[in-house]
Amino acid sequence: MELIDLNRHEGIGANSHLIRLGDFNILVDSGLDPKMIGKDALPEHAAIAERSIDLIVLTHCHLDHLGSMPLVAARNPHAPIITSLPNTYLAPRMLRNSINVMKRQREELGNTDLPLFLHRDIALFDHQLYGQRFGRSEIHTKAKDQIEIILHPAGHVIGAAAVEFIYKHRRIVFSGDVLFEAQRTLPGAQLPGGKIDTLILETTRGAKARAPEITRVTEVERLINAISKILERGGSCLIPTFALGRMQEIFKIIYEARNFGQLPRCPVFAAGLGMDLCNYFDKIRKKTQLIDFDLKMLDRMRVKPLEINLRPGRDLPQKGIYLLSSGMMVQHTPSYKAAACLLPHPKNGLCFVGYNDPDTPGGQLLADPKAAHFYFDSLEYRAPMRASIQQFDLSGHANREELADYAVQSEARAVVLTHGDTAARHWFSEELSERMPGSRILDPNPGEVYQV
Repeated sequence: MELIDLNRHEGIGANSHLIRLGDFNILVDSGLDPKMIGKDALPEHAAIAERSIDLIVLTHCHLDHLGSMPLVAARNPHAPIITSLPNTYLAPRMLRNSINVMKRQREELGNTDLPLFLHRDIALFDHQLYGQRFGRSEIHTKAKDQIEIILHPAGHVIGAAAVEFIYKHRRIVFSGDVLFEAQRTLPGAQLPGGKIDTLILETTRGAKARAPEITRVTEVERLINAISKILERGGSCLIPTFALGRMQEIFKIIYEARNFGQLPRCPVFAAGLGMDLCNYFDKIRKKTQLIDFDLKMLDRMRVKPLEINLRPGRDLPQKGIYLLSSGMMVQHTPSYKAAACLLPHPKNGLCFVGYNDPDTPGGQLLADPKAAHFYFDSLEYRAPMRASIQQFDLSGHANREELADYAVQSEARAVVLTHGDTAARHWFSEELSERMPGSRILDPNPGEVYQV
């Protein structure tokens, strides 16, 4: 098998891999690097410019895996884009929102590369989508060659898939982004078992171990207790959330906690793309039964849109729970603007429920939660830090020990490391080299061709 990692900046960015199996050129994912703008955010497509892609696979709909798919689809209009059924609903919606963000960035930054694609490109991309059920084998042929593809639930977010290729009795598995623990809305991963020839493995959480006493259940309990204390002291609780998956899970956590008397009843406000995606989650539940999310829950909670004018430093007039995009409190988003209102007031609290990149406002705030002030650049506002700030481990990614155990039990002849920063990959490289002495552990350089 020939493999090229096309993520030019490594880390967790524009995820994309090309593999060649016999006559087949297969592209797995094509994302955008969230830290980069314009063409710098793209995978290294030039490395495969001379190749005709036969099959494209989309593991899930986060933009670091999906964000540049329309460009690849346009260059390979006859290649089916194989993905799970939920992704056929979600992918076009996520890409339409991405266009809106890129248009705003063009105006703010003067970057004439943006937007990288238009709505007509999404329409063509949508036409190429090929929905495949989890666990069902599909055979694809090219001349006298053939390959078998099976998608397995990866747990990470609705629609997330691990991809198994079977070619001439060899099993090649892309883990995609994985979560083994069950979420309130979604079961955990069910990755393919048995011996694997080549495993392409995510390493997101490799840099840091998780304490054995911490589980998703204990973190949910801790979150509920934190929200309750903030409300009891007369404050508002801001929960910055990722639109796809995390917002919907937090809605269900709050709904169930209120029903069991663990949280007082109070107004719940929400804003951002995640609110629209709730409608898609409800549709996916009805069509596939792959997720436990009922839109009626929001009506019962009387969730309200965030309609007030947010002015830095002025506390929000209605006390309650604010569930707002984005999860990393990126500039110009509802959570960023609301934080500038809530942070100066000691009764309020901010509860982060997932990973925050150190370079984002959320990551910078968490790096020094006891600082005296925090500067909101795009608002030109220096806020006194008086509200409580806490972080809860509700990540959508598996612990490093769980992923290492999976790699070991697979007895893979080769393990290719991906989707992690340098420290994360280094831990996996050392751990797996020690536990799998007969296997090749490969941390590929971007753009280089490897025979695996």
